[in-house]
Amino acid sequence: MVNNLEAQDSWTSGLQNNYGTPSISLTNGTGASVWDVEGNQYLDFLGGIATNILGHAHPKIVAAISEQASKLGHVSNLYSHPRALELAQKLNSLTGQKSARTFFCNSGAEANEAAFKLSRLTGRTKIVSTIGSFHGRTMGALSLTGQSAKQEPFKPLLKKIKFIPYNDLVAAKRAINKRVAMVIVEPIQGENGVVVPDFGYLRALRDLTSKHGVLLALDCVQTGMGRTGEWFGYEKEGIVPDIITLAKGLGGGLPLGAMIAIGDYATYFEPGSHGSTFGGNPIACASALAAISVLEEDGLLARNAALELTLKLELSKSAIVESVRGSGLLLGIVLKNPVAKQFVSQLQTGGVLANATSDSVIRIAPPLVVTDQQITDFIKTFREVAITHER
Repeated sequence: MVNNLEAQDSWTSGLQNNYGTPSISLTNGTGASVWDVEGNQYLDFLGGIATNILGHAHPKIVAAISEQASKLGHVSNLYSHPRALELAQKLNSLTGQKSARTFFCNSGAEANEAAFKLSRLTGRTKIVSTIGSFHGRTMGALSLTGQSAKQEPFKPLLKKIKFIPYNDLVAAKRAINKRVAMVIVEPIQGENGVVVPDFGYLRALRDLTSKHGVLLALDCVQTGMGRTGEWFGYEKEGIVPDIITLAKGLGGGLPLGAMIAIGDYATYFEPGSHGSTFGGNPIACASALAAISVLEEDGLLARNAALELTLKLELSKSAIVESVRGSGLLLGIVLKNPVAKQFVSQLQTGGVLANATSDSVIRIAPPLVVTDQQITDFIKTFREVAITHER
C-alpha cells in the first residue's frame, strides 16, 4: 500500500461503513507527530480522541509493553497478576479515598455499563443523565447518552432514563429524588463540543444526590488522567463521587477502562455479578502504569495550565473565533460561522489533525507531551486557515 487512495479502497472492501472511509492512513508516529502512508507529516492535535495521553511511541510505554509482553500477555480474571494489582492500588490512591475499589474493563462504554449495573443493585431503577451527554455506544451506555441522533436508529433503548439540561440546577432539583438510582454526568461534555459547566454545578449535584441517597457517577473518560490538569477533572469542586469511570488516556494508548466505586458502593459487586475477559490484562496495565509514572515524574499535569492559557489567548485573536472553552488540553474552539468541518479539512491539508464535533465547534486534545514549538506551529496553521474564512 503506497498511497492514501489505495488505503481508502482497502478500507471500503474490508471494513463496515460505520465510520465512513478515512481520507488518510497513518503508519507511524512519535510524540505529537504522525506520518501517513505517503510520508506526509501531521501534528496530532486530536490524540486518538483524548486517548494518546503521552503521544505516540513514548519510550517508557514502549519499554513497559515490550517487557510485559515477554513475560505474560493474558491470564483471564480467574487469576491475579502484579500489574493489575499495582494499577488498582494506584488509581484508588489517586481518588484520595481508602474505600475506593476498581473494576477493569476495555473501554469507556464498558466502564459506564458497569456503573449502570452497579446502580441497579441499589434496588432503584431510574437514572438521570444530561442532554448532549455521551457515555458510549453499547446499548446500555447509548441509553444513557443524551444525543437523539445517535439513539434514534437503535430504539427501543432501556427505559426509566430521564434527560435534563446540562448545567441546569433547577432541572436537576426537579429530577433528583428518592426514586432515582444514579445521576451520571461528565465534568466537561466532550463529544458535545467541550461544554464546561459553571463552577459549583458538580458540587450542587453532589449535595442533591447525597440528600436523596442517589449515586453520583462522574464520567471522566475524556477529562481523566491529567488531561484537564487534574487526575479526573472534577477535583476543583472539592467533591467525592460514588463512581468514577475512566478509559481513553488511562491505557496510554492501549484499550483499558475502569469503573471506580467509592464508599459503601465499592462492595456492591459480588463474585459472578459482573466481569470482563480482557479487562485489566497485563500488557494494558503495564502501559497505564508507565503513563502515570511519566505524568507524575515530568510534571505534565501542572504544565497543562500554561498551555491552556496560551492556546485560549492566541486562538481567540482570530476574528472567526467566538470563544475557546475547556480545560487543560481538552479544548473546544467555537467558530462564529458553521464551517468547522471545512476548517478541520483545511487544517489536515496544512498538516494538523483535529476534529469537528459540530458545524461550529472544533475539538483539540493533543498529547500532554506536546512541545512548546508544536503549540506555536499549531497556532500558526490555525491562523492561516482562519484568514481564509475572514475575507
